[in-house]
Amino acid sequence: MKERRIGVFICHCGGNISDYVEVEKVRKEIENEPGVVLARTQMFSCSDAAQEEMISDIQNENLDGIVVASCSPKLHLHTFRAMSVRAGLNPYQYVQSNIREQCSWAHRDSKPFASDKAVRLVRAGIAKARLSAALTTMRVETTPKVLVVGAGVAGLSAALALSDIGLPVFVVEKAEEVGGWTRKWGDMFPHGNGSNLIGELHEKVKQREDITLFTQAELVEKNGSMGSFTVKVQVEDGSTVSLEVGAIIVATGFDTYQPEDGEFGHGHECVVTLPEVKELLAKDDGSLTVDGRRVENIAYIYCVGSRQPEDSAAESPNLYCSRYCCSAAVHTAIQVQDRNPGVHQFHLYRDMRTYGKNEILYEEASRKGSMFIRFEAEDPPEFVIDEGLPLVKVNGQLDEGEELEIPVDLVVLVTGMVPRQNSKLADVLKLPIGMDGFFNEIHPKLRPVETVIDGVFISGTCQGPKTLAESVASSLSAVSKSAGLVKKGYVDLEPYIAAIDSDRCLWCGECQAACPYGAIEKDTVNGKEVARIISSLCKGGGACVPVCPESAIEVKGYSDAEVGAIIDALVEEAVLAK
Repeated sequence: MKERRIGVFICHCGGNISDYVEVEKVRKEIENEPGVVLARTQMFSCSDAAQEEMISDIQNENLDGIVVASCSPKLHLHTFRAMSVRAGLNPYQYVQSNIREQCSWAHRDSKPFASDKAVRLVRAGIAKARLSAALTTMRVETTPKVLVVGAGVAGLSAALALSDIGLPVFVVEKAEEVGGWTRKWGDMFPHGNGSNLIGELHEKVKQREDITLFTQAELVEKNGSMGSFTVKVQVEDGSTVSLEVGAIIVATGFDTYQPEDGEFGHGHECVVTLPEVKELLAKDDGSLTVDGRRVENIAYIYCVGSRQPEDSAAESPNLYCSRYCCSAAVHTAIQVQDRNPGVHQFHLYRDMRTYGKNEILYEEASRKGSMFIRFEAEDPPEFVIDEGLPLVKVNGQLDEGEELEIPVDLVVLVTGMVPRQNSKLADVLKLPIGMDGFFNEIHPKLRPVETVIDGVFISGTCQGPKTLAESVASSLSAVSKSAGLVKKGYVDLEPYIAAIDSDRCLWCGECQAACPYGAIEKDTVNGKEVARIISSLCKGGGACVPVCPESAIEVKGYSDAEVGAIIDALVEEAVLAK
């Protein structure tokens, strides 16, 4: 076997790694490993200057494999692959060892342990690099059509943008009407009337011949791979429609937090949620009444269902900020004041987050008489009935913690966003779900609308709380990604797919049953029944490998020999460390 020429580049990551890992020690420990001809440390391996240095080293040292010891490959996998291509190195002969998340960030309390672990991980990366093969991507033609799931403001905006650039679009909406929450709400700052906004978008959609809208419909099946999906949509009458698309954008929106009975008085006739007030104002003639009485005193209680403490009574506390609630509540107060001059409004808040242009709402509400009272998270307001009259008690922080009793006619619970329960769609598309329950992107900054399922993108509030403007912005980002994918005419798929050794295979069907993607079928080779991999469907998950009784399946790039070498390298170093 030809002796490999491997280069190892160990990143300081500023101080993210080098503050807790002795990078020079790591370099010295691995520089004499078999096959290693060059070992360097770098301040920022992902920087343009460092990449140019690596390109020069690859070319000058005639390297046929490299190991980059830095951060998670989720962050810079494509960065270093692209650098490898520019240097003339096969991008699949690059291996990344994660010594930031798995060493320096995980073991900040022990620099020696973090450093030893980094040595082991880099040595394992070198072991894999020694056996890495020069793989090639698979090129498939793309279908220049896109499916959008959800017809709220994000979904409709995405459909129109795709149509503008010449792509046919199928929009699938589960509800009878399009528009989601935006359709139900009236004036929304700074976008105007929500119902009118949705009406305008819907009218434009109906006028586009290349947009097909299905309402009371649901995506029930997906087959194929990035660039060439076959999906089935169950329509209103129960029948299914089969569609061919190259990309899928998910824009299924959110649900609002529903308080428990008794939570801040919820269940009492004078306690409502923010969405309920917004719907009331959208329909009402302007006056607010409770049980036939005119409302004169309103208390808004903020952060209901958001920023909940981890030790709260909630089964799965929502730790995040819902972003839109503060602005929506303050804007609602302005509407109420304009329609009902003289009404007294009290805003009981933890932190006021009317950020950006929404700051002017806070100022306007203050000028029009709204009173803002801050409370501490551990000492929230309390709703009580005193002699038959509702009161809200709160310890304000701007008056040295003095308890205030506010007689109220109406209490508005400023409720946040929660993930929409859609397990069937998540199962069909294999969508990853984050710890907060929303659909999860690959990286919030570098790949904010992409999912680990190639060709499936997420946008709007299905991936987390957003304002209306932020939702539309993310939907347009998903449009640019999906259009860039399908309009090119082809897509290159990862070569990390399963491979069958036909000489060993006796076709028992175990691999076919284990594959979640339907990527294995029975074939006949020289009169013998064997398994065959459908390359365009295989995702390289490897569920088929351990169930094969004849050990006739391997995943390219993660062969038994490569995985075994990684384990041996880790165990060897662990034994030496003792």
